[in-house]
Amino acid sequence: MQYLGHYRFQGTGHPPLPSTGAYQISVQISAQYPMQNDIVDIGCPGLFTHLLDGLHDLHRQPFPHVPNPPSVKKRASVAVILHVRPSYDHWPEASFHDKSESPTEKRLIDFFAQDWVQNGEPEVLFIKRSSRVGDRWTGHVALPGGKRDPQDEDDQAAAIREAEEEIGIDLTGPDCIAVGNLPERVVYANFGSEILMVLCPFVFVVTSSTIPPLRLQPTEVASIHWVPLRALLSPSLRTVENVDVSQRLRLALPGGFMPRAAIRFLIGQMQFSAIRLIPSESQYCTTVKGFIPNANNQADSTDIARPLLLWGLTLGVMTDFLNMLPPHRSIQEWKYPTFTAPDLRFIVGLMTSGLRKRNTFNATTGTRPRPASDKRCWTGPVGVLGLGVARYYGLKDRPTDGTNYAVGILLRGYYQRIRQAIYVFLAWRAVVVSITGILAWRFLLPR
Repeated sequence: MQYLGHYRFQGTGHPPLPSTGAYQISVQISAQYPMQNDIVDIGCPGLFTHLLDGLHDLHRQPFPHVPNPPSVKKRASVAVILHVRPSYDHWPEASFHDKSESPTEKRLIDFFAQDWVQNGEPEVLFIKRSSRVGDRWTGHVALPGGKRDPQDEDDQAAAIREAEEEIGIDLTGPDCIAVGNLPERVVYANFGSEILMVLCPFVFVVTSSTIPPLRLQPTEVASIHWVPLRALLSPSLRTVENVDVSQRLRLALPGGFMPRAAIRFLIGQMQFSAIRLIPSESQYCTTVKGFIPNANNQADSTDIARPLLLWGLTLGVMTDFLNMLPPHRSIQEWKYPTFTAPDLRFIVGLMTSGLRKRNTFNATTGTRPRPASDKRCWTGPVGVLGLGVARYYGLKDRPTDGTNYAVGILLRGYYQRIRQAIYVFLAWRAVVVSITGILAWRFLLPR
C-alpha cells in the first residue's frame, strides 16, 4: 500500500497544526466561516448544554437491542464520532488529561467544562466511500463502520474495529469516550420488500483538541470530512438527492438494459431528502481511482469537486442524533421520498397524504424531542416507542421491530403506498398513451 503526498490548507489565524505524515492529502477550511443565523451560533452555551444533556441521556438510558429477523443474519455497526474544534480566541493552552478510569458521565462533564470546548465548534466525522463495482454504497457519504464479524464481542466492538480498519482511529484510547447507542434499526431495500441487515449506531466523543492522525483504507474510504453540527442543523443546507430509480426499483420485469431504460423513461429519478455538507476539514486518500479526474471520468463518484450530500440511511441515523439539539426540527425538515416525474409525484402525494400526516404526528408528538435532563421538556406519556435520542417510557419492557427510530416511524407503510402508486401511475400512463394514439389515428385517417 503506497500513499502519495500530504499537504494542508489552513484558514487564516489558526496556529500551525502538527503534520500527520506524508501519506494523505488534508484540506482544512477555517471553522470561522460565516453561517446562517437560523441556528445556534458558535460558542452559544445552549448548544453545548443540549449536547451534553443528550450525551448523558444516551449513556444513562441505552436503546434496546433489536434481534435479527429470522431470515437475516447480518448485523452492522457504525460510529458517530464527535470532536470539538478550538476557536481562534479560545485556543487550548495545554492538552486535556482525561481520566479514562473515571465514570463516563464525569468524563463528559469534565470535558465540556473546559473554556475552549464551550467556545469551540462541535463536529461529526463522515467518510466518503471508495467506488467499487457492485457495491450498493459506492461513493456514498457515510459513517465509519461495517459488518459485524463472528470474532466481535458485541455490536459496539464491531463499530470500534471497523473504524480502526477504515480510518485508523482508536476509539478505545484514553482520549475517546464511548457514550452510548442510538436506536438500532432493521434496514430494508427495494421499497421495503427485502431485509438487508440490522444496523447499530454508537456515539463516541474525541476529547483531544487536535484531530488524531487518520489512516484511510483505499479500498474502503476515498475521503473523510469533519462537518460542524451547525451545518447539519441549518435549514439552508437542506436539499434533495436524485437517484436512478431503475437501480433500486424491481417491478415484475426481467433484468437487462431495456427494462431499466424503460423504467428510467417512465418514472424518472427518485428524490431523497439530503443535507449538503460543508466540512471544516477534509482528508483525501490519493491512491483511490479517479482522485485526479480526467476528461473521461468527470462524472465519477470519486470526483472531489462534487458536492457532498448526506442522505439515505446515514441521514436517518443523524436525524435521530440531531433531534436532541436546538431548534429540534430535524424530523420536520426531513422530506419524504418522491419522484421527479410530475404526474407520478402527484399520485404519490395523493395516495400518501393521510399516511404522512399520521406518521409525522406520531413522530413529533409521540416522544419528547429534548433530553430528559432538560427541565423545560414536556414529561407526559408517550404514544410511540423511542424516537431518536428522545427518551421513552417502558420501552425495555416492550417488543421492538427495528422501526422505532425517527425515519422508521415516518416511513411506516410509506413504501407499500409507493408501490401501489407506481402501478396506478403505469395504468394512468397506459390510458393516456392509448387515448393519444386513438385520437392521433383518427386525426390522420383520410376523410
